[in-house]
Amino acid sequence: MILRRTCKEVAALLIAREDAPLTVPNRVALRLHMFACKACPLFERQVLTMRNAMREWRNYRED
Repeated sequence: MILRRTCKEVAALLIAREDAPLTVPNRVALRLHMFACKACPLFERQVLTMRNAMREWRNYRED
């Protein structure tokens, strides 16, 4: 089990996590990488912002 991931692999995991739960090794690798990397937590926040914006858009109703 390789727990070391590149930023590109972590970005793919962050996006895949939107559709289905990650496996335990992938969750551990993601946490380890996020702890050591400065850029990937920023990307994670962007993904979460996009998810929230899409949720708001889907539920939008003009009154």
